[in-house]
This record gives sequence, C-alpha cells and structure tokens, in this order.
Amino acid sequence: MKKDIILAGVGGQGILSIAATIGTAALNAGLHLKQAEVHGMSQRGGDVQSNLRISDREIASDLIPFGKADMIISVEPMESLRYLPMLSPEGWLVTNTKPYINIRNYPEMEKLMAEIQLQPRHIALDADEIARQLGSPKSANMVILGAASPFLGIDYQQLKDAISRIFSKKGEEVVKVNLDALQAGRDEAIRQKAPADNS
Repeated sequence: MKKDIILAGVGGQGILSIAATIGTAALNAGLHLKQAEVHGMSQRGGDVQSNLRISDREIASDLIPFGKADMIISVEPMESLRYLPMLSPEGWLVTNTKPYINIRNYPEMEKLMAEIQLQPRHIALDADEIARQLGSPKSANMVILGAASPFLGIDYQQLKDAISRIFSKKGEEVVKVNLDALQAGRDEAIRQKAPADNS
C-alpha cells in the first residue's frame, strides 16, 4: 500500500487538521508516514501546501516526485489546479468548488470548473455549503476529507477514530459535528463516483 497525497488550500481552511487526521489514522493502522513542511500557514489567506506520504514500507523521502501524486486533496479550487502537474495519470483530484478569492485576478469560476471537469478521476463538491447545512461552517475541511476517504486506502473507521481522538478535548459535540461532516463528504463522493464506476 502506498499513497502520495498533496494537500492544498489557503491559510485558515483547516489543512493542518486534515493532515493530522490522515496521519493519525495511518499510524494507528501501522503504516509509515512522512510529511513535508507546510508552506504559507503563517499568513491567513496565503497558499498552503503539504506533501503527505503513506506506505506499508519504509519511506525514503518526504517529497513526492513530479507527476507521481496519487491524490490532490484541496479545500480551494484554484489551489487544486496549481498542483495538477504533480498528479499521476491515475491519480484522483478531490476539491472544494467554493472559491476563496484572495487575489485581484482570481480566475473565472467557469474556467476553473471546466479544467477540473477535464480530470478523468475527480470529485468536486461545495464543501462549504454542505458544512453550512450541517450547522457547522468550520467543518468544510472534514467534508473534503470525507470526499477523499474512499480513495485513501485507509480504513474509514480509522479516520473516524482519528477525528474522535484529535477533537476529543473540544467536547463530544465538536467530535460529532466533524464526524457528520466526514460522512457527508464521503456520501457525496460515493454518489458522484457511482454512475461511472460500479466496482
């Protein structure tokens, strides 16, 4: 088992929580893990990117080779496209469709979505709206993680257990909200994937 994952978004969108959840789940499953430095996190609204490598064997480097990423998980659509050259031909793109417009010349959404739709393996969802409907706008990052969960190669229960552990200090209600967000994202990914892939 090997998964090379690029996490992308902007500061304040919860990239670190996604990384922590995947990392905790992987380690609890007895897998090896390496994570490259997260960039841009010091500036809210600045771009954030991290390499996360998971394997059942020893991992030599924490950097993902060009064109070899198995997945891009992004909480911002423009940021998802920034790292497309890193994605392998068989890789999955999982992205939020809600833009975080932090630059003057932000691309037109129609053009962004057209590019995302060109990717043969992609899940695109409005995680912000799903989180809002759940009554927890801040859990959009967990919606995105849930959407990525069918393709991670990590047992879903391990992800749920990791969320319970990470958020336990904030109380049962916070844990429940994040678990609900995870499930909502997973359900949406399965719904989108089903018509094209019945395996």
